[in-house]
Amino acid sequence: MKRFQLALTLALALFGSMANADDDKGIKPDRAVRPVDVPVLPKAISFADETVPLQNFDTYESLERELLVNTFWHSQTLFNLKQASRYFPQIEPILKANNVPDDIKYIAVAESSLQNVVSPAKAAGPWQILEGTAKQYGLEVNENVDERYNIEKATEAAIIYLKKSKDSLGSWTLAAASYNIGFTGLKRHMNRQQQTSYYDLLLGDETGRYIFRILAFKIILTDPKAYGFDFGENDRYPELQYTEVKVDYAIDDLASFAIANKTSYKLLKLYNPWLRSNTLPKKEGKTYIIKLPKEGFRENAYKQR
Repeated sequence: MKRFQLALTLALALFGSMANADDDKGIKPDRAVRPVDVPVLPKAISFADETVPLQNFDTYESLERELLVNTFWHSQTLFNLKQASRYFPQIEPILKANNVPDDIKYIAVAESSLQNVVSPAKAAGPWQILEGTAKQYGLEVNENVDERYNIEKATEAAIIYLKKSKDSLGSWTLAAASYNIGFTGLKRHMNRQQQTSYYDLLLGDETGRYIFRILAFKIILTDPKAYGFDFGENDRYPELQYTEVKVDYAIDDLASFAIANKTSYKLLKLYNPWLRSNTLPKKEGKTYIIKLPKEGFRENAYKQR
């Protein structure tokens, strides 16, 4: 019996060593894995002309993390590049006209990838504005019209908020952070921690990463080739071309309105996502501007490439 137990033990040990050897062989690649370049941070960077203290190891590593994420999240970063080529030309002139730094446009990338999305908290549009905030800053929000989806008007509303926050908090960086956490929430952290710089505040994960995400978008979208994105002029979404019609009357059927203006309901809503139903009631004293696709643009947008 003892001899049998000894033989069984030896057999199991031998089988286990063979299995381990096979396992070891299985984890070894047949060929060398291609090297992965670590994205290089710029030696200096600013947000809205405010210097980012990259000499601080925690600041450096926080920015590096977001740069790593967005450098290797290829599909999303390519989509951001395409979206920016279409919508930044609509945002940039409004920022300039209001004496707001151009870097503020990257907030909209961080918020929505420049899409008309709705958050779990019901913030909507490319700037992710809550309904109460939208109404506070002059946007119309109801079942028929929601100007949070009007990129020009939503940009104007975001500017009002950010300017007000900047004047109170002292920097565009803090104003941008407050756009994520809220003015009161950020002020509470600043008072409790007795700090006046975003980079010296301990914040929750989302807001603590927020400015660094914005900076990563700025770095990559400014120089995509440096981060592995072979993104040229022919890869961009073309800017939407359109004519404008002023409307100060009720439209009972937007589909019929679209057809009468030589377009479709689908394209009418694509160009005017702020139209939220199939009608547009008359509002006393208000004139709406509706964009209509420029004739031939739909069919020829990519033919010139």
